[in-house]
Amino acid sequence: MRKTGLLFLLSVLALRGFCQEKSVAGIVFDDGSKDRIAKVNVVNLTNGKSVYNNLNGVYTIDAEPGDALVFRKPDYYTDTIVVQNYVPLAIYMRRVSIQLPQVDIRDSALTPQKRLVKAKSENSRAYGSLANRDLITSPSGGMPGLGIDALYNIFSREGKDATKLRAMIASDYRQDVIDFRFNRQLAEKVTGLKDKQLTDFMQKYRPGYYFVIKANEFEFISSIRANLRRYLRNPKAYSLQPLSSSN
Repeated sequence: MRKTGLLFLLSVLALRGFCQEKSVAGIVFDDGSKDRIAKVNVVNLTNGKSVYNNLNGVYTIDAEPGDALVFRKPDYYTDTIVVQNYVPLAIYMRRVSIQLPQVDIRDSALTPQKRLVKAKSENSRAYGSLANRDLITSPSGGMPGLGIDALYNIFSREGKDATKLRAMIASDYRQDVIDFRFNRQLAEKVTGLKDKQLTDFMQKYRPGYYFVIKANEFEFISSIRANLRRYLRNPKAYSLQPLSSSN
């Protein structure tokens, strides 16, 4: 049924091509999923014309036999074809990055955000009165003054301990975010490494927090692959030297 619909649409586009002199039409698909893809830039290198296909994946561009058409879209390999005739063309574009299967997170494995909320709830006092560091108070209808609670929190042992606890929770959260995205299942899928070799690679090329939260899928996967090439060239790089025994 799907193929019949495609043939029908290509036939309609063929009729449009005959009605519109010197134009070529067609549809752009994802080579992996076979779904239509939109916002593909189609450029005729021969006459300089440039268009984008529509949300249904359909494009129409001024062209004639012998013209070279280039198809471009972010995260896809550029494709170039030479027009042979006015018959509508089905273009299949390959993704640059691997589409990883969806991983369902069980309720037993809390997300970093849920773990952070839980930690704050269990240490609510450290985020309540002991978190107050506003030295200047502005009471309603009165003159500004020194905040007694803030002074206590800055100089008391309890206040200092609360500050350290909040810093530890924040640090744990950042590490949880890294672990959540840079996990063994993903690293094994991308690198093909297993067991001790995979553990060694993940320890040596662990990404930073700010890269993890800002990188898109393509950037993140590309970074893992680049680090894999470095690792395979010199697996002993960044290894800790064995401790020397003193007599």
